[in-house]
Amino acid sequence: MPDRGQHPQRDHKSVVREEFTRQAAAYAAAAVITNEERLGRLVTAIKPRPSDRALEVATGPGYGAFALAARCGEVVGLDLTDAPLQIAERNRRERAVANLRFETGDAENLSFGDGGFDIAVCRFAFHHFEDPSRVLAEMCRVCRPGGTVAIEDLYLSEIPERARYANHIERLRDPSHTRALALSEFMQMFARAGIEIQRLYSDELASDLESWLQTAQTGSGEVAEVHQLLRDDMEKDLSGMRPFFHEGRLHFFQRTIAIIGRKL
Repeated sequence: MPDRGQHPQRDHKSVVREEFTRQAAAYAAAAVITNEERLGRLVTAIKPRPSDRALEVATGPGYGAFALAARCGEVVGLDLTDAPLQIAERNRRERAVANLRFETGDAENLSFGDGGFDIAVCRFAFHHFEDPSRVLAEMCRVCRPGGTVAIEDLYLSEIPERARYANHIERLRDPSHTRALALSEFMQMFARAGIEIQRLYSDELASDLESWLQTAQTGSGEVAEVHQLLRDDMEKDLSGMRPFFHEGRLHFFQRTIAIIGRKL
């Protein structure tokens, strides 16, 4: 019997749907996506106008879409998985937000016409995409010339073996993780897509390991391996995650980057 991290004869999008169906409620409560200060900083950097039409790709429970809807004329939140969209839609109805709608869709094959949005944004999802360059190209395609394309996501070391170590830990925790990129890869990807970077800022999160694993409902075998890998990392500095103990619990750092660009 294969463990949770093995999915024979299944495509990656099926894995994403399965994981985020199971994780929907826990993910909707995760600090990295619910933090209002972080959301506000990104929206301020995007500089939306009241007349703008915005798209959030991989919206999940929709927090980015809600933040944009407070500043834009119309917002669409799109996600591959129905379960988080149900949470988003329930919140939309409770808040009576009329200029926002949610729909199911594939980030690699957006169903919208060329140039229909002023803003296209994606938060903390690029490390789940099999082909992040294609997703960015699709976001660029549906954004008008001169419009804004923005990504916020994890980023890893420029040193390949350190990045591989961290990505291995991430995949053990959640098999829908593909690969978090290095900053240089994001920069090159923006250039290839014809997006000129306007603003960029980085941050880091100190994450409690047990809470992080519980959010993804990681299996017991994978939990044990992650613990061992992070203990090794703490001794040998193998990944840049810089694990440490605080009040008897193991923590580590995740680095994040926000890149805001203009479609040429």
